[in-house]
Amino acid sequence: MFSDLFAFYTLLKRDLTLAYRHRAELANPLLFFVIVISLFPLGISPEAKILTIIAPGIIWVAALLAAMLSLDSLFRSDFEDGTLEQLALTSHSLPLLVLAKVLAHWLLTGLPLLLLAPLLGVLLFLPQSAMLTLLITLALGTPILSLIGAIGVALTVGLRRGGVLLSLLVLPLYIPVLIFAANAVNVAADGLPVTGQLYFLGALLSLSLTLSPLATAAALRISLS
Repeated sequence: MFSDLFAFYTLLKRDLTLAYRHRAELANPLLFFVIVISLFPLGISPEAKILTIIAPGIIWVAALLAAMLSLDSLFRSDFEDGTLEQLALTSHSLPLLVLAKVLAHWLLTGLPLLLLAPLLGVLLFLPQSAMLTLLITLALGTPILSLIGAIGVALTVGLRRGGVLLSLLVLPLYIPVLIFAANAVNVAADGLPVTGQLYFLGALLSLSLTLSPLATAAALRISLS
């Protein structure tokens, strides 16, 4: 058990170190997130009343697309240089190693999106009463996006130009997260309780944490066979 935890820490540290050495690539999802949200006031209307209504949906759709933009890099480089095959052949738990890579992906993409969201919420005139709910939904929802996305990436990592197939596999599974997260922020902006939506997102996160590493590990073994 200790050796598995040490392997988890080592792989997490390795992925974070490699990402730091390629900092320019880390900026792409964040710039996409900022640009998409910044264009909506120009394309729809700069009026505060309109932007306040659509702000939760805009922020969450942009976060979802930004997360998808970075998914392909989750296993691609390791697959191409043979590291992924070596990880599958080790005596360590492959689902635990997968969880380390997903955690690294969330720290590099989901966490920055979470930190940027309040600033962009101000740009869209999101009420202060909804800011905390926005942060909670992103804290619960973005890990789900990474965990579910990992399954799709594992299934398509061995395919050339698998990006379209990845979108077809992953987007339908993202829809419940999008609906409940955006609805929670909308309801919070109206001053109503959002306990039910947050409980649902928490349940989805628990389910994803339990099943996604196992499903991703199985998908990787299929792709490597």
